[in-house]
Amino acid sequence: MTHLRSAPSMPLAIAAALAFGAFAGLSTSASAQEQNLIFGAGGTSGSYYPIGGALKGVFEESDQVGNVQVVATGASVANIQNIQDGLNQVAIVMSDVAFDAVEGRGQFEGNPVDLKAIAGLYPNVVQIVATSDSGITSVEDLKGKRIGVGKVGSGVEQSASKVLEAAGLSYDDMARVSHTGYADSVTEMSNGTLDAAFFTSGVPNSSITGLMQSSEVTFVPVDGEIAEKLLDSYPYYVTYELPAGDEKAYGLDSAVPTVAIRNMLVVPGSMDEDLAGELAKRFSDYLKSGTVSVSALNQFDPATMDEGLVAPVHPGAQKFYDAEAGASAGEAAPQ
Repeated sequence: MTHLRSAPSMPLAIAAALAFGAFAGLSTSASAQEQNLIFGAGGTSGSYYPIGGALKGVFEESDQVGNVQVVATGASVANIQNIQDGLNQVAIVMSDVAFDAVEGRGQFEGNPVDLKAIAGLYPNVVQIVATSDSGITSVEDLKGKRIGVGKVGSGVEQSASKVLEAAGLSYDDMARVSHTGYADSVTEMSNGTLDAAFFTSGVPNSSITGLMQSSEVTFVPVDGEIAEKLLDSYPYYVTYELPAGDEKAYGLDSAVPTVAIRNMLVVPGSMDEDLAGELAKRFSDYLKSGTVSVSALNQFDPATMDEGLVAPVHPGAQKFYDAEAGASAGEAAPQ
């Protein structure tokens, strides 16, 4: 900034003007460091999209973030592929797909992705819903039936195929397999052209709630040997129970055991450490603010954001979590 150097005799007003211009230049430079983010969400009828909408404003409050564009996608697999291709800088994905991506397995065979976690989120619960007149009461009963398994490449389809595999079934055993999203699955079930569908999401799922208003349905348990095989084979499955008598969770007459997969907020491994730490901090502060607008984000403890994740935590985010843990330990120490 050699243009600031002036003769001692320079009038004060001119010097002040030049100094102001230098300050403006610095401000412009600082603004240039803001990063615009494309946030990969799922379909508009699921939970990912409204979460993206909520976090858009949260992240844009940061001086390090410019505009956040939330885009509807095919969900987990598409989001990770977009991160790999540099099309998304932030995304929500299911842990099973993230695990395959990091390990170079499944659809990412031989092509591991440098993916890092910002935070663990709420559990995506495997919910298999069948029409009552289909006679389906178990996973094995899906054989020979017409089922919806989620969009091609979605996390829903990933979990559907694994549950079927654990039961000794495949798509070939079905009368028809429909690669439909939640809304289309509900439409087909209402029209009598689909017997059952997988809804791997938070609880409640609004599409299921809507279906229950017009149709009698059965929630199919994922338990016994099927659940054991899933828990033994994959590090991201946990047991879960759809509760009985909870009007916010379908108001079921009896509890339904099933399994769940945690969702994750992820970024490219190449993301700047300061920015990754800022995203973790902003998200954590939002969860603790009492102003969370999306119900799914109230379904987990913010203190567990960096726990039990199947992808490495981004070093920048880890610095934030370590600092938080240190501060908490200091508060808890006797005076």
